[in-house]
Amino acid sequence: MGRRGFAELISVGKQKRDSGRELLRPGELSPTLEVPDHIQRPPYVGTGENPWIESIQVHTKEELKKMRAACKLGAEVREFAGTLVKPGVTTDEIDKAVHKMIIDNGAYPSPLTYGGFPKSVCTSVNECICHGIPDSRQLKDGDIVNIDVTVYLNGYHGDTSKMFMVGNVSAEAQELCRITKHSLDEAIKICGPGVPVREVGKVIHAIADKHKLGVVREFVGHGVGKHFHSMPTVPHCRNNEQSVMTPGQTFTIEPMLTEQGVKGKMWKDNWTVVTTDGGLSAQYEHTILITNSGHEILTLP
Repeated sequence: MGRRGFAELISVGKQKRDSGRELLRPGELSPTLEVPDHIQRPPYVGTGENPWIESIQVHTKEELKKMRAACKLGAEVREFAGTLVKPGVTTDEIDKAVHKMIIDNGAYPSPLTYGGFPKSVCTSVNECICHGIPDSRQLKDGDIVNIDVTVYLNGYHGDTSKMFMVGNVSAEAQELCRITKHSLDEAIKICGPGVPVREVGKVIHAIADKHKLGVVREFVGHGVGKHFHSMPTVPHCRNNEQSVMTPGQTFTIEPMLTEQGVKGKMWKDNWTVVTTDGGLSAQYEHTILITNSGHEILTLP
C-alpha cells in the first residue's frame, strides 16, 4: 500500500471509454469489520492518523524472523484473494474473506482504520491507480484488479500486491500487467547494499518508456517493518532520491503503470484514485530485504 497523492474529485458517473468499458463509480459500503480483542493492533488504530516515519527500518536477525513471518502471511493472503476473483464476485466479498483469513492467523489487517480507511484490503479495478475501497460493485468479465494486502503480525507489517484477471481479459490489458510485473522484477534485480534508491525508478521508467506506458509519480514505495510507512521513499520514475540501500533494511517497490496518461483524480472518499483519462492502470508490489550480498524478496508465494 503506497503513500501520497490526494487530489480533487471529478465524478465519472456512467461515462464509458471508447472501448465500451464502463468507468468505475462508487458502490455501497458495508459496515466496517470487527477484529478480536486478543489480536495485536498497530499504534495508529483508532487514531485516524496515517503516520509516516522519517527514518529507515533496519532489522536485527531476531527481528527479521518476525518480518519474514508477516511477509509470508501477506503473500499467502494475496494468493488466496486471487482465487476469489471471478465475474459476479464483489470486491466487498473479497475484503470479507481476506479479513477472516488474516484474523484467523492471529494478525491485524494493516489498512483497516489507517488514516480512516474503512476496509481490510485495497481492491483497485481497471482505471483505479491505487487505494480502491472494496464495495458492492461486482467484478465483470474483462476487468483487471489489483489486490493490495498488508498484514500486521507480531508487531511487523508485510506488504504486497498483485494484478488478477477477471474472465476474458483483452490482450492490451494483459500486456499492461505483464510489463508492469516485468518492471518490478527488473527493478528488484538491481537492489543490493550501497545501491542508490533512485536506480529503482530509473529501471522502471526505462521499461515503461520502451513500451510507451505512463509511470505514476504521486505514489511511491516505502520503508516497511515495525512501521507501515517510513523512509526511504522509493519513486518509480526517474528521480534524485539521495538515500542508498543498507543491509538489514526492508522496503517496498510497487510500480503503477498506465496505458495512457498518468494524472489521477481522487474520489470523495479521500482514498480511491483513478486515471483522469479513464485509461487502465496496473500495479505489482513486493517487500524487499537488503542483504549483505544482495537482496531477498520476502513476499514471494
